[in-house]
Amino acid sequence: MERFLIRNAASFRIDEIYIYTLERWGATKAESYISGLFDAFEKIATGELSSHPIPAEFGIDGFFFRYEKHFVYWKYLSQGVVGITTILHERMHQIERFKEDFSIK
Repeated sequence: MERFLIRNAASFRIDEIYIYTLERWGATKAESYISGLFDAFEKIATGELSSHPIPAEFGIDGFFFRYEKHFVYWKYLSQGVVGITTILHERMHQIERFKEDFSIK
């Protein structure tokens, strides 16, 4: 059984992170950063990494944690599977990007 599932918006952001890191710092750093993200996803799913509730103003039930320069947003899906919903860089406008990724007006 899968422990975590990467939603579409998160998948798109992972691709962006990989490409940016690859162009800026090379393949080794890009692969290391993405591997670290996936390790963090696994730790969330096994309860080894703590998270904070998403603030009420986002209008979504879920949690977030920081991974280096990014914030990872997630929620529980059916059967306790962790759904990685989106990943935002610390300098992104959190509420605007979050709403964009979830089509919230």
